[in-house]
Amino acid sequence: PLAAPAQRPLGVGAGAVKVHLPYGERGIDAEVPDTATVLVPEPVAALGDPASTVRAAIEAPVAGPPLRRIVRAGERAAIVVSDVTRPVPNEIFLPPILETLEAGGVRREDVTIVIGTGLHRPSRPDERRRILGDEILSRYRVIDHVAKDRSTQAYLLTTARGHGDPSGGVEVWLNRAYMEAELRIVTGFVEPHLFGGYSGGGKAVLPGIAGADAIMANHDARMIGHPKSTWCVTDGNPIFEEMRDVALRSEPSFSLNVTLDEAKRISGVFAGELAAAHDAAIAQAARQAVRPIPHLFDIVVVTNMGYPADLVLYQAVKGISVANQACAPGGAILLVAECREGLGAVEYVELLHSERSPGELLRAVEHPERPTTFDQWQVQVQAMVQARCDVWLHSALPRETVEAGHLRYAEDVSATLAAVIDEKRAALGREPTVCVMPHGQLTVPRVVAAGERG
Repeated sequence: PLAAPAQRPLGVGAGAVKVHLPYGERGIDAEVPDTATVLVPEPVAALGDPASTVRAAIEAPVAGPPLRRIVRAGERAAIVVSDVTRPVPNEIFLPPILETLEAGGVRREDVTIVIGTGLHRPSRPDERRRILGDEILSRYRVIDHVAKDRSTQAYLLTTARGHGDPSGGVEVWLNRAYMEAELRIVTGFVEPHLFGGYSGGGKAVLPGIAGADAIMANHDARMIGHPKSTWCVTDGNPIFEEMRDVALRSEPSFSLNVTLDEAKRISGVFAGELAAAHDAAIAQAARQAVRPIPHLFDIVVVTNMGYPADLVLYQAVKGISVANQACAPGGAILLVAECREGLGAVEYVELLHSERSPGELLRAVEHPERPTTFDQWQVQVQAMVQARCDVWLHSALPRETVEAGHLRYAEDVSATLAAVIDEKRAALGREPTVCVMPHGQLTVPRVVAAGERG
């Protein structure tokens, strides 16, 4: 279905319906017009016994040999997992992997679990428990990748940068524990990504466990601004292609990725050789997420899927970006994201505050002589959206913080939406169209003519 069924609950005024929006760990309810299109993922059945499905996947992978045939006694193993910003169900798929390693003769003390932080901050102890659970934490060595510390990395290659890059090659250094392991396993969660096409797969390596220089080169202004560096595009996407190429050249032994439904339940498990397994997971993610819309909308209400994806504004820019796919030029986006840990890292905040407007930020970031700085890509994406749409933010942040980030402050979702509808009605001379995207980037809108819809 294109839209979730609209039912007018008790207490909601005529012409309005309540929609539940993921926000932080609890969510909030908002009133939206009963004419609004509520975009939801394609319904899929969550796996009834995901642990058994994981065991079956590592025994009969999409491509390549089963994990048990790859394992050699006495080898060192490194397993890359996502950090706390991704809702990855490690507690389900890590135990079968670890049991397979132990059965094959790999000692626990020779296993390192690498949290692929990319350029994100290190994991706090409570976050490590959330990511891995107490049992795994107590039995295995767990480290955070530190992208800015080359002493913790080993050289892999120098890229032959294409895509019209005049700067020449970039050295790629990867986490030393991963590089020194004979058995290298990468894991992740595959969903649409705002400039990488899809997450998962090679993204566990670049940016997950790569050095800062390689990450910044992969995310520089020219790469971000490439027309194919966008949602659900892989062919010709320079960011996706470089991520995959670097990952494959690091010679991962095995990969395991999952897809999730909107309730964060596993909908698919894809294991084996990285490229083939990732392609299969992408196909599943596309079936769930790419949703037809009949036209662009005047107003789009969107979330960033709630906790943990909406911890900071830096991550919640993804919600703004995916809403932009459904928003008409000159339209309005209302982002609902808690941002309880603030805006983001120091470098991101400093850049966000460095210019007086989104337009000035975009010109500064895209200046050909400006060196790439940490986290500039998210500022660039936000400014690119604001070049064509107004953006409001409802969050836990105070008004002054929101407005200093070049966003319009929304104290209450329902009241702000009603005010924006009134404003657009007066400007357009008609009733504005409204789209609601409760699940953020788990739905990627695509305008499809009526005759083309299945």
